[in-house]
Amino acid sequence: MQKTNKKAAAATFASDASGKRNTLSYMQEKVTAAMSLPKEVALDLPIVTITGRNEIFIENFKNLLEFADNKIRLRIKDGTLTVEGKDLTLKQITSENLLITGTVVHITYD
Repeated sequence: MQKTNKKAAAATFASDASGKRNTLSYMQEKVTAAMSLPKEVALDLPIVTITGRNEIFIENFKNLLEFADNKIRLRIKDGTLTVEGKDLTLKQITSENLLITGTVVHITYD
């Protein structure tokens, strides 16, 4: 069995302002890989399916932040997702899934 330096290992997983991974996130990723689980399920990541320029299906969003016919903003796990376009409508919405139709011009992750 290989010996591990605990201080070095702890430093590797430390979270700070420079953007290093935190321990919980690192462990979630390792467990997901070990169990062969889909990342989006285990890590609660959004799934964005775009069909042409006229339809976007978004799974695993958290909150609807803004809705207008030219802009829709959603809270996702690590920030926001903004869809800009023309004649945007919410064709279907549940607690975790959303179907946007209209003419999509721009999609931004912040």
